Amino acid sequence: QVQLVESGGGLVQPGGSLRLSCAASGFTFSSYAMSWYRQAPGKERELVAGISSTGSRTNYVDSVKGRFTISRDNVKNTVDLQMNSLKPEDTAMYHCTRLRRIGFSPDYWGQGTQVTVSS
Repeated sequence: QVQLVESGGGLVQPGGSLRLSCAASGFTFSSYAMSWYRQAPGKERELVAGISSTGSRTNYVDSVKGRFTISRDNVKNTVDLQMNSLKPEDTAMYHCTRLRRIGFSPDYWGQGTQVTVSS
């Protein structure tokens, strides 16, 4: 069965960095686009970044452009999110998702990893 397991979250000071990683299994990883979503308490879920199946194309929400980088390794079956210059407003639960091959909406979600940016 499809499994997505995130790691790498934690508490970091403003301006700091974290690297989230998602280990995927149970499907042909290299055939699917992937993405990271986040949800903060009281706020709607937000697409943070997406990456195509080959890794050749990426997209980001405006608020993280220039600070976050999504990447993938189709040998290790992982998708990472490097987060630099973190701000308190980046505090959220971050989820790795697999995207449907048609429509590119998420069909599987990981359990999430908490990122807290605070001094």
